[in-house]
Amino acid sequence: MPNKCFNYPQCLNESMTEYCSDCLDNGGIKPKDYISPELENRYMYHAPKGDQTERYETLRSKAKELAHMVDELCPNSREKSLAHTNLEQAIMWANASIARNE
Repeated sequence: MPNKCFNYPQCLNESMTEYCSDCLDNGGIKPKDYISPELENRYMYHAPKGDQTERYETLRSKAKELAHMVDELCPNSREKSLAHTNLEQAIMWANASIARNE
């Protein structure tokens, strides 16, 4: 859904991102002028450092333990599938927390 360009009211163009292409191309706006540091952090590669790799492995190991328990104790069902999906998601976000915030 298009929004007003961030240069509104000087620019009345609609834009799918913060600035319309006219303002980016011709308005002298450099990417660093409008890039959000939070979004940059979310979408960049975070090389492991320090003990991060060990912590990722610990979380994955415990999640795998729980996944096997869910698989063994729960009947095959939509709910079981959702439990596995959400466990995977929980570990992904836990690892992202480590990667993005240290």
